[in-house]
Amino acid sequence: MSLDLNRKKVTKNAFRITKMRNSTAVRIRVPGGHLGAEEMRIIADIAEKFGDGSLHITIRQGFEIPNIPFERMPEVNAALAPIIERLELPYGVKIEDPGAGYPAAGMRNISACVGAWFCPFANGDTTALAGKLEALVYPNDFHTKIAVTGCPNDCIKAHMQDFGIITICRPEYDYSRCIGCEACVKACTQKVTGALKMKDGKVVKDDRRCIGCGECVLACPTGAWTRRPGSLYRLLIMGRTGKKNPRLAMPFLDRVTEDVVLKVIRNTLDYVDRHILRNLVKEHIGYIVDRTGYPVFRDAVLEGVTLNPEARVAKTMSWPGYHTLDDGNLKDIE
Repeated sequence: MSLDLNRKKVTKNAFRITKMRNSTAVRIRVPGGHLGAEEMRIIADIAEKFGDGSLHITIRQGFEIPNIPFERMPEVNAALAPIIERLELPYGVKIEDPGAGYPAAGMRNISACVGAWFCPFANGDTTALAGKLEALVYPNDFHTKIAVTGCPNDCIKAHMQDFGIITICRPEYDYSRCIGCEACVKACTQKVTGALKMKDGKVVKDDRRCIGCGECVLACPTGAWTRRPGSLYRLLIMGRTGKKNPRLAMPFLDRVTEDVVLKVIRNTLDYVDRHILRNLVKEHIGYIVDRTGYPVFRDAVLEGVTLNPEARVAKTMSWPGYHTLDDGNLKDIE
């Protein structure tokens, strides 16, 4: 690697400093994890022309092209222009010069499961929401991970993200179509939380237990259960992997609208800008929340946000996880 290489500029441009001397890898964003075959061909051509012909599919549904010589980065950026124009600009992302490559790398690719256009379990269009989030948060240097999943099955692993967005439905019950077969009750009892039970020949729902998964809708043979038009969301916060304190994200907001989700995440950027430690190379957002405390985070991100009537907000927050220094449960073999 050249001694006069500006590492900060390289990484901001979405290139990585790798263990291979004089070579780098470029990260390619795929908002929502959805792209066309033509875009795949362009990415493959870049890998063959500038790299070693290989591609790595990242955990965040993007691509990395390894073994690119540092001196060819400008050429790679120019070749990436069609990808940026096709995968970023249609969502409204503001990138002034696509030919100069990606202008930031801190904000990770917005990942999403396949959503309602394909999956019978999904309660909404996850790809569309991922695109709106991409336009909202990118380009940005803050180290943040966001994922959208179509139902509480959580195929995208929303519980491991800084912001995990779970799409939920509002199931509606039509007693006149119910034949009392108890298919919905059995499905909810066996697969979910047991929110349904039979009483006097009618299905009764315990609203405290209902997580909006839609299993009742799928199980009902007569259409007595339907999804009310429009999706709501459960917003999980500050899950993470890593060396220091891996933990699951926990519910912050429940049964909120898309507008609320977008405004809260937008307000979070202002919160991070106010509280981040700028003497560090980067600071993960979860550690900022740990440092300021949950009430400070909550009040900052809900400022100016009008919650819909169904919305619920976590009063307190405690994340299940473990500290690597807490080895009291581990015993050496004697």
